[in-house]
Parts: sequence; structure tokens; C-alpha cells
Amino acid sequence: MRIGELARRSGLSRDTLRFYERQGLIQSEPGAEATNSYRDYPEEALITLDQIADAQAAGMSIADLAMLMGQLQAADPDGFDGEAFLDARIVEVEARITRAERFLDSLRQARAALAATPRLR
Repeated sequence: MRIGELARRSGLSRDTLRFYERQGLIQSEPGAEATNSYRDYPEEALITLDQIADAQAAGMSIADLAMLMGQLQAADPDGFDGEAFLDARIVEVEARITRAERFLDSLRQARAALAATPRLR
């Protein structure tokens, strides 16, 4: 699919998709027509974009994602300790989840307190 369709289906801008491609997060191939410079993206790019969004929502940076994906795809990872990298990201995400759950409990308590308070009119 071309970038316009990928943008429409993913809900992301063309600029964002180009940025992700420059970072090595998604890939495209030259289109079949030799008369233009269009690029084609595989259907799997949509799955990758969902994973990127999930990773970002969990607090992972584009730089970390690019480094991880680049190292995982490299034939010689140059001493990259993928397990240690992932362990550190897991600890970070678990800490964010813990903080988010604690905050969610606070919101629920505040809502319950508001519901229990008589309203003045």
C-alpha cells in the first residue's frame, strides 16, 4: 500500500510515517512502476504501527524503539545486551503501571467522596 493509504488506515500523518521509516521502525519498498518514486508499505506495517503506539503509551521513546529494532535485526549486534535492555524497559513499564494504578485508585476514591458528599443548591 502507498503512504496515503497507510496514513488513512493507521490514523497517522504522512510525516509521522516518514519519520518512523527514517528511524528504521517501518520499511517500504520501491513501487512496481518504474516511472515514479512511490514507495509501497506491507500490510504488516499496520501491526508494527500499533506496536509502536503501545510502546510509546507505555513510555518507551522512539530512540529506544529504533535502537532495539535495529539491534534485533542486525546480524552482529556489536555487544548489545538485548536481554538487559529489555529487562530495564520491563522494570520501567511495570513502575509506570504501578503508578498509574495508584493514581486510578486515587481518582476512584475522589469520585466516591464526591458521590457521598451532599450537594448544596
